[in-house]
This record gives sequence, structure tokens and C-alpha cells, in this order.
Amino acid sequence: MERTVNRLTLPDHSLTKPSLTNPSLTQEPSHKHSLAEQAKSEQEPLAVVVLGPTASGKTALALEIARHFDGEIVNCDSVAMYREFEIGTAKPSAAERAEIPHHLVDCVDPLLDISAGEYARQARQALREIEGRKKLAIVSGGTGLYLRALVDGLFAGPQRSEELRGRLRRRAEKRGAEYLHRILRRLDDGAAERIHANDVPKVIRAVEVCLLSRGESSRRAPSREGTLRPASLRQSMTEMWREGREGLQGFRVLRLGLNPEREALYARINQRAAKMFADGLIEETKTLLEKYGEQARPLAALGYRQAMQYLRSEVDRDGALAAAQKAHRNYAKRQITWFRREKEVFWLAGFGDDARIRAEANRTVRGSLS
Repeated sequence: MERTVNRLTLPDHSLTKPSLTNPSLTQEPSHKHSLAEQAKSEQEPLAVVVLGPTASGKTALALEIARHFDGEIVNCDSVAMYREFEIGTAKPSAAERAEIPHHLVDCVDPLLDISAGEYARQARQALREIEGRKKLAIVSGGTGLYLRALVDGLFAGPQRSEELRGRLRRRAEKRGAEYLHRILRRLDDGAAERIHANDVPKVIRAVEVCLLSRGESSRRAPSREGTLRPASLRQSMTEMWREGREGLQGFRVLRLGLNPEREALYARINQRAAKMFADGLIEETKTLLEKYGEQARPLAALGYRQAMQYLRSEVDRDGALAAAQKAHRNYAKRQITWFRREKEVFWLAGFGDDARIRAEANRTVRGSLS
């Protein structure tokens, strides 16, 4: 594993923050092992997760916590893992990475793909190494699926069917990504809400899971690879997520969620996208396209995708910027929807670079460490 060292609406601001207390501590132990398990849990090291929508200041808050509590940061942004993609990723600066150790940044070749499962494996290893150095581990990023894989584990989905995947890819090429996304919505509305129509690989996997899985109520032998199961025996990806998964072991997890006012967030998103274009996003995209071709996965990421449209002469520069701003705002909406489903989040009503929010976050971390 290489590493650089040095992701529906959020709760209203008026809502009471959920308690972070373990429910088991407020109930009478049901058996003699409960107290021992409780004591063991309290002795486990803390891992802080900083989550929230794009442009909410996660990097700034993670750096503040790392400085205050002698921590190291584990990236949880899928695009920031790729080497050479800089302007459109909003990675921590070189100076910030030199000041605070960062992990899982600039560690993936642009022509490779990294699954949520592989991310979780590498991130858990990084957490163990940080704990071994007696440092505070801080996970920061907005890729909700990666975060869930890290903390809660992945479901045991069916094996991949290249035959079925090929059919779905051809269908998407012929009838468009939206058509495939409509199929997913009929099969699993929850997954369709979480996965954008343009993310064709994830849409294909979700459809594949729905079509190849069989219900827990039936123990019949699995059907031939690529053969669709009767609807009554299918499980959605959302249903499988709810089933047993192997979560993160050996850590207490404190989730800090950034929840700025929506209009202020959108204004910041627009400003950041404009700065990316002013800083040379189109030029960087052109260089990466010439070097790696369209097979480079990050070229489909927000910002780069709109820069590619400009390079293909599909839109002018202003049109590409406007499209990028809108795409990032829509992405923020999906992130907000996703993160609201996270359990036991301590919501912070503001941006991560706000002094008041930083102070509140530090108090919360200090209380969890004491």
C-alpha cells in the first residue's frame, strides 16, 4: 500500500443533536458478559470521522483536530486517491500534507479502479498503523460508500457475472445511462437515490446484485451465471446492505458531521468550482487525457467530466463551468441524503473552517477521549 505521509436532507439546525452515548450503557445488562464487553469497548482507541457534503470544510476541520490532538488523517475521498489529479480533487495542499501525515492520498494509478472493499482493507490497515503509533486516527472525506465499507463493512453480494455486465454495458451504450438508471430505480429505489445515473459502473453493479441475488427465504442452488432469478427471489442491494456485515473492529468511532446552511454551501460550491477553472482545470484535464486517454477513471469525476465536455467542443468554457457548478450542487444533495442515514452523528451547524465549529468539534473529541 502506497500512501502520502508528512458521501434526502440533513437534520434541521434546530433539531437536537443525537446522543453519542452507547445505548447499552443506559440499560440493565441482559447477561453476565455485558459489563465485560462494555469495559472492553471503553478501552478501545478512538477513531474520528469527519463527514459532510462537498465544500463543507472537512479538510480544514480534520487538520484542526489533527493539530490539536496529535493525529494522522486517512483520506476517504475516492478521487483524491488518484495520482496526478490535483486541481479538480481539492486535495490537501503539499504544505498541509507535509505538516500532518496523510494516508490514501495519491496512491492509485489513474488507469486502475479501486473498489469500496479494497479501500476499506487499506484504510483499516492505516488505522491500525496509526493506533500502533499512539496517534489519533481521523478519517475525512465525502465518499459515503467508502466510509460505510470502512466502518460498517460490505454486504456479501453475488459474484460478478461478466456476461450480464456486458449485456448491461451494451444496453447503456445503446439507450443511455438514464435508461439503465431507470431499471435500477424499479429494482432498488434506495440504491438509485444513492448512485448517480452517470456513474455507470456502480449502476451496473447495483442492477447486477438485484438480478443475480436470491432471497434468504430460499436456499435453492444458485441459478446459472447470468441467468435472471425470479423476482420473488431477488434481493436489492439496499436489502443486502441491511444484513450482517463485518464492521470495523477495535475502535470506537466518533462521527462529526458538517451541516452548513444550504444556500451558503451552494455559494461556496460555486466559488470553488470557479476557482478550479481559473486555476487551470481544463488545462490539467487536457494533459491527463493526452497521457492516459479516456480510460482514466477520474476523468469521469465532477469537474473533470465538464472539462472533458469543453475539450470535445460540446460546450463553451462558461457552459462547462455552469455545468460543473450545478453537478457539484447536485452531488452535495446526494451526499446530504446519504450521510443523514449514518448513525450517531454529532452534527455541527456550520463550515469546518469556522472558529466556532472548530472549537465545538475539539470539545467533542476531548470528551470522547477522556
